[in-house]
Amino acid sequence: MTFRNGLDSLLRPEDSVLLLIDHQPYQLANLNSHDPQAVVNNTTALAKLAKAFKVPTILTSVIAARGGLLFKQLTDVFPDQEVIDRTFINTWQDKPTVDAVKATGRKQLIIAGLWTEVCVAMPAIQAAGEGWDVTVVTDASGGTSIEAHQVAIQRMIAAGVNMMSWVAVGSEWQRDWARLDTAALLPEILIDHCGGSGIAYMWEQQLLNTPVGSAG
Repeated sequence: MTFRNGLDSLLRPEDSVLLLIDHQPYQLANLNSHDPQAVVNNTTALAKLAKAFKVPTILTSVIAARGGLLFKQLTDVFPDQEVIDRTFINTWQDKPTVDAVKATGRKQLIIAGLWTEVCVAMPAIQAAGEGWDVTVVTDASGGTSIEAHQVAIQRMIAAGVNMMSWVAVGSEWQRDWARLDTAALLPEILIDHCGGSGIAYMWEQQLLNTPVGSAG
């Protein structure tokens, strides 16, 4: 097994492409590994990070006429972007989707989707076998049960796939707070999607802007 380590193993926005798979009502209805609201929140945050860092993002659904359109929170981030609708369960066998990923010229493939054990595991394992540097964002994905999600993660790790959370992805893309162009875009995402950290940031700004000795 080739270990993923060293500086070059960290994610870089200029080398990344994000593939969001089947965040649809049908899949969400039987999501039992996570709080569904949390997955919607985390996926939306991941999409906003990708937009902030100018990471190409591919949106894809499976038989949307029956399974439903992608979450509005997600398509609102990319309002003018076409969603690729597939019949293949394994996204990496769907030529239009794979062609869209390849057209970006990026090799760090980041995947999130529903369900982990099916629509995430299949393309992640195949793409890794074809030489792609694959990362799965586990908290923007979810399975039909805790066991299904965890076993899928174990299976993908055994196939050489990297696992991360959405906050970790954003942190590796940022890497240095001196990158002010993207650093300026992160607070709004944290406030909207990062719970206590976002609230703490707002509190910090309140304290910084409160005159010394003021009442209340």
